[in-house]
Amino acid sequence: MTRAVHGREASVPSATVRDMSTARTTFQDGRALDGRPVERDAHELLGQVMGLVAVAVAFAALGAYLGRDLSGATGLVLFIGAFACIFALNVAASRGRQQLAVVLLFGLGLLLGLATAPIIADYAAADASVVWQAAGATAAFIAAAGAYGYATSRDLSSWARTLFWALLGLILFGLVGIFVAIPAGHVIYTVAGLGIFGAYTIFDFNRLRRATPDSAVVIAASIFLDVFNVFLLLLDVFGGSRD
Repeated sequence: MTRAVHGREASVPSATVRDMSTARTTFQDGRALDGRPVERDAHELLGQVMGLVAVAVAFAALGAYLGRDLSGATGLVLFIGAFACIFALNVAASRGRQQLAVVLLFGLGLLLGLATAPIIADYAAADASVVWQAAGATAAFIAAAGAYGYATSRDLSSWARTLFWALLGLILFGLVGIFVAIPAGHVIYTVAGLGIFGAYTIFDFNRLRRATPDSAVVIAASIFLDVFNVFLLLLDVFGGSRD
C-alpha cells in the first residue's frame, strides 16, 4: 500500500518484507530426556538469538543512514537482493553452514535498511522525533509479544498455517489498495498488519523456546523481520498523526 509522505509517494513494504521469510526451514525441537527443554541451554539460545537480532537491527540502521539519498528504483533492486539473502540463509542453515548464515542475516539487515532508507529519511526530515517514537514503540511491542510467546507453555506451532494465510491476505489487500480506493483502507491495513506481526512475534518466540542451536540463525531472521515490519507500520502511524 502506498501513501503520500510529505509530498512524496512512498511505499511502506511491511507485508512484502515479512513475505520473504515464508521460505522457512523446519527444525526438530531439542528436549531433555523428560520431554522438557534444558533450561540453561534454552537461556543460552535465547541470548544468542537476541544478540543476532540486535546486530541485524544495527546493520539495518546503518543501511538506513547510508542509503538516505537512494532512489526508489534502487530500493526495489535492494529488496530483490534481500529476497535472495533470505533464500540463501535458509539453504546455508539447513546445510549446517552457520557462519555463512550469520553473514547473510547481517547482509539482510543492511539491504533492508538501504531499501527503506528514502522512506525513513522523508519522515525524519519532517520530524525526527517520529523515528525515535516508532523505534521505542517497536521495542515495547516486540518485548511484550515476545515475552508472552516465550513464557507460555503452549505449543503454538499450529498457528503457522493461519498466520501464513493471514499474511498473504494482507499482501493482497495492500496490492488492491494501490489501485482501488478502499474506505479506511490505510487504517485497516495498519491495524491488521500490527495484529499479524504481533502474532508472528508470539509464534517465533514460542518456537525459540523449543528450538535447537541449529535453528538459531533462522529464528533470529524471523524475529528480525517481525521487528522491521512492526517498525515500518508504527513509523507510518506516528508519521501519519502529523500529516
